[in-house]
Amino acid sequence: MMYATITSIRLKGPFLFFKLSYLAMKIVGQLKKDPACKMYRSRGYWTLHYTMSLWQDEQSLKEFARSGAHLNGMKRSKELAAELWTYTYPTHQLPDWKTAKELLKKGKQLKF
Repeated sequence: MMYATITSIRLKGPFLFFKLSYLAMKIVGQLKKDPACKMYRSRGYWTLHYTMSLWQDEQSLKEFARSGAHLNGMKRSKELAAELWTYTYPTHQLPDWKTAKELLKKGKQLKF
């Protein structure tokens, strides 16, 4: 069984998009180097952004989340985000975006 993680971030303001883009570029670079990440998708505009990733196992997902560029991004999330949502669940494939947004409602919310 693989694991999917869906996230959303609502930025505190539109100009923080540039800082988010810089951090995201580094995180995607980390993702591309990790053989445990089987698929990644992102979308968003202005102040609301979403990501989905599919992992070969839960341990690999946790190791990624707590290391490198992703860890740095999590540490900086308080200065960028008004709120974050995240939801992880076992699956064999990523959902479509409509389903992903519904699944996020089951997830954990952080407000800053």
